[in-house]
Amino acid sequence: MRDSLFLKACRGEKTERPPIWVMRQAGRYLPEYREIRKGRTMLETIRNPELAAEITLQPIRRFGFDAAILFSDLTVPFTPMGAPFEIKEGVGPVIDHPVRTRTDLANLRRIHPHEDLPYVLEAIRILKRELSVPLIGFTGAPFTLASYLIEGGPSKDLKRTRQLMYSDPQFWHSLMELLADVVATYLESQVQAGADAVQVFDSWIGVLSEASYREYLLPHMRQIFTRLSLLSAPVIHFGTGTSALLKVMKEAGGDVIGVDWRISLTQAAHNIGSPTPLQGNLDPAILLSSPANIRQRSQEIIQEGRALRGHVFNLGHGIYPETPIENMEALVQTVKESAPIAAR
Repeated sequence: MRDSLFLKACRGEKTERPPIWVMRQAGRYLPEYREIRKGRTMLETIRNPELAAEITLQPIRRFGFDAAILFSDLTVPFTPMGAPFEIKEGVGPVIDHPVRTRTDLANLRRIHPHEDLPYVLEAIRILKRELSVPLIGFTGAPFTLASYLIEGGPSKDLKRTRQLMYSDPQFWHSLMELLADVVATYLESQVQAGADAVQVFDSWIGVLSEASYREYLLPHMRQIFTRLSLLSAPVIHFGTGTSALLKVMKEAGGDVIGVDWRISLTQAAHNIGSPTPLQGNLDPAILLSSPANIRQRSQEIIQEGRALRGHVFNLGHGIYPETPIENMEALVQTVKESAPIAAR
């Protein structure tokens, strides 16, 4: 796997074209996924290693992506932490008892993935016997995980989360310390089980300013990435709404910085200020348009990526469930047929 396009791009090495994978590539836009999910909840499916592995493989077989991402969810550590939840269709993770008081926090615990999440690690081991491309493991970042725990589920404004962060810094930093350990421990176990790379999803971090990130998150994020730097696997650091946060995200750590669609790769590289492999950043809504639009915009992104130290082609966030199969085919074909990248 070391010489794969994906891992070479993550290391900032020259590749003949950008590798491509997309977030949520194993999901509801695939008819074979919808078929396997019939009569099963999301968590039931995730907790079945054979099914999770099969779903992970589905988009690789159909499209030939350059990397696979494990079929799972950001929130699976919650139950072993002491915060039971369910994933409601059309809603997302819903926490049985939100974490909002010192007592709630005291009831949470660190995780032991080999004991608490064996099905995830078994799915990785199964996939490593089947895959011919690198496997990406993942989990959520502390802020994003905290937002679900505090809000009790998805939230548009994360008001409770930000209120608690600003009003009770001691509580906040204690929660961040715990979640940072959970994130690092969980990702370490995924790499030990065979994951070739891991991604830290900070899906909702864009609600914060750079100053707030530095004060309330940066020390904890550095702790995670310092631990992960000891592994043999590249680490992707991704968030949405992060145009103003890219520099501090790079300071926090990560071998590759994921970029959403709200900023160009060129401007993202300028904001970061140091040669860094980037991942992104097609607007997933473009995949709802026409193959011609998809080819034009993806070619523009590929051209921008040629100036980078390394470029992994991806969407700026997860694929929409209503994306037509033929549009994804057009995207993959465009990236795979892109002209060779000149030596940097």
